[in-house]
Amino acid sequence: MRYRILTLNEISPRGLERLPRERYEVGAHLEQPHAVLVRSAEMHGVALPVTVRAVARAGAAVDNIPVAELSRRGIPVFNAPGANANAVKELVLASLFLAARNICQAWRFARDLHGADSAIEAAVHAGREAFAGFELAGRTLGVVGLGAVGVEVANAAESLGMRVLGYDPQITVQRAWQLSSGVEQALSLDDLFARADLVTVHVPLNEQTRGLVGEYRVRLLQKGAVLLNFSRAGIVDDAAVVAALDAGWLHSYVCDFPSNLLKDHAKVITLPHLGELTGEAADNCAVMAADQLRDFLENGNIRNCVNLPEAQLARSPGCARLAIANRNVPNMVGQICTQLAGAGLNIATLLNASRGEYAYTLLDVDGTLQPELLAAVRAISGVLSAHLI
Repeated sequence: MRYRILTLNEISPRGLERLPRERYEVGAHLEQPHAVLVRSAEMHGVALPVTVRAVARAGAAVDNIPVAELSRRGIPVFNAPGANANAVKELVLASLFLAARNICQAWRFARDLHGADSAIEAAVHAGREAFAGFELAGRTLGVVGLGAVGVEVANAAESLGMRVLGYDPQITVQRAWQLSSGVEQALSLDDLFARADLVTVHVPLNEQTRGLVGEYRVRLLQKGAVLLNFSRAGIVDDAAVVAALDAGWLHSYVCDFPSNLLKDHAKVITLPHLGELTGEAADNCAVMAADQLRDFLENGNIRNCVNLPEAQLARSPGCARLAIANRNVPNMVGQICTQLAGAGLNIATLLNASRGEYAYTLLDVDGTLQPELLAAVRAISGVLSAHLI
């Protein structure tokens, strides 16, 4: 089978190379695609044809993708967590230094000096004390969210001699293994904010995290604290932060999301969403997304999916494979197996996994799966999608 992959953005050639041309047709204007590769293109309100089996985001956040709608169609949405982690980590570390040493403010001061060199030198000596900063070593950094980026930031900050507090009640076993043993667990978000000199936020934007850092938590911070946000704009209440800056409570705020409220404030450093904007990160994200998409289309395996459960099953030699997404309700596997048994097919291997209200089943069967059987499986109440691999 030759798969058609629709690209909604320019995708790194390093990623596209992972899709061999003898099996994949890739382009921005394909009709009836089997899958979609996307970066930042807005997909809400975009009608996807019934041929689409999967969507892969060459990046971590998926707020530009209608995940709930695709879930109801049984379409997995893949992302690339960790592929851009180093790029974001390096920008966060740079921002810690920018804030601690007032570098941006000092640069603006030096840039605006005029006159002869002797006059500039005199102005420098007269004005430099206004930009005195502090050293990071010995300071306490609070890291909210210990996913791929948060773990790298925490480990790097510790290597700079900082004391690091971390908070993430949903930290995975994999990330916990990667986290330095010297990173201290905060008891709660409030505990972290109350003990930190600097706080950096690394959580996705959703209904639980919107406004996570508001007036109350800003006031929990130590006087003169620094706040960084390289996740999403809505996680931090900008008005509350500006009020705290104006009151002298916060030393500075660094974020990746300029706005009219923030961009001209003397104590705010806003960057134009640079977090993952490196060539290396674009390559890594595209490679990861393409590999996951290919493994799904060719084997039905699911890795790094935001809406369906992880499912990886080695292929049984000489068998046909059936991949089914369905609602997580009783007797779904039983009904599927009944259909296969009625067609006289033996199940060689079966994997079933669930995640919230959705489930996913992979079956390797001896024999040939006829179109009539596939139609019968799709007709089962609760089945959202079914494909012969």
